[in-house]
Amino acid sequence: MTTDVVAVAPTTSIRDAARLMYRYRVSGLPVVDVDDRVLGIITEGDFLGMEIERVETGEVPSQVGDVMTKNVKTVDPGMDIVGAARFMHAEGIKRLVVAEDGRMVGIVSRFDVVAAFTRPDDLIEDEIREDLIRRVLFIDPTGFEVDVTNGVVHLEGETGTRTEARLMVELAKRLDGVVAVESELTWRLDDTNENDISV
Repeated sequence: MTTDVVAVAPTTSIRDAARLMYRYRVSGLPVVDVDDRVLGIITEGDFLGMEIERVETGEVPSQVGDVMTKNVKTVDPGMDIVGAARFMHAEGIKRLVVAEDGRMVGIVSRFDVVAAFTRPDDLIEDEIREDLIRRVLFIDPTGFEVDVTNGVVHLEGETGTRTEARLMVELAKRLDGVVAVESELTWRLDDTNENDISV
């Protein structure tokens, strides 16, 4: 997500909001209060509506709060990129405000989603080995084969427990740029009550 977000207050003038959108080349501005609580969003679509109203009635609202879209759908910062993509597609929206306890912490746009899927395979592989396996799961990565091709991750090796194998797969799925995870992981101890041997 983008954390350096250009936002406006409901009392911001329409003219100033338009200038900000033009200056920063963004198609929407979150509307927040003094505590960064999300109140709404103003988009290019709102400006199109205002232009139609201006032509037809000669009137233009003066403040952002008069025209902003309220009841904005927000997502938690813990949502993975695929979840964000699905949400935007299902709702037919171009951007998602990311909020924690009602306060804006960032924004995700369609461009951000596309950018995430352009990550080079070697960077994804390095993140899995060094960040996920070594630093998160505290396992020596040299005992695992990690191959990434076009965003598809293939994992081989033996973990201490079945739970560790599952965690490795689930955490890998959440990394930016990962399209799918294929697992041939095995484990020394099945710490679950399940009888099947697949991850």
